[in-house]
Amino acid sequence: MFLRRKTGPGPVDWVVAGLGNPGARYERTRHNVGFWALDALSETWGIPVGKSGFNALYGLGAAGETRALLIKPQTFMNRSGESLRDCLAYYKLPPARLIVVHDDVSLPLGRVRVRGQGSDGGHNGVKSILCHCRCDAFPRVKIGVGAPPRPDFDLADWVLGGFAAAELPVAREAVARACAAVAEILRGGVESAMNRYNAAEPARGDR
Repeated sequence: MFLRRKTGPGPVDWVVAGLGNPGARYERTRHNVGFWALDALSETWGIPVGKSGFNALYGLGAAGETRALLIKPQTFMNRSGESLRDCLAYYKLPPARLIVVHDDVSLPLGRVRVRGQGSDGGHNGVKSILCHCRCDAFPRVKIGVGAPPRPDFDLADWVLGGFAAAELPVAREAVARACAAVAEILRGGVESAMNRYNAAEPARGDR
């Protein structure tokens, strides 16, 4: 069981959350690319995500010119909002200072899309955040994992399944671009990240 940390809060400019499901069973699934992105950001910024609190694993440190808290809710996807609500409340941050990275079946595999606000788009993790934070005005970085191959294919089976070998390099490149989009939000704002990363194809300088 994860317990809320008891020490006083330090300065936090942004909370960056990757959505996924805990446990080895889910590590390589389409639904866990948000966790992949958090792990990559952790390595890039040198912020270990190993502390326990808010029903999550998290780490706090410098991300460029800002102070960021990286967090991976351990509540399972459908209850992600409980963890992030508690984290934002503890650090007295509004939802606008929360960046959520998650998978999106409505985007082709490899696409990345940045949004500043909006509906849950059918994603249960985002739906939980909307419910518990009572606000839709938080940035999202969506990683395209592609739609099921057939209309009758169970969506849960699809997102909880793994990538084919040929898909993995495309998924990993998308995760890298999503991380760059998060960094751009911190540096230049949501509009700048949207302009740079919402194109159908990666810009030459982003490859």
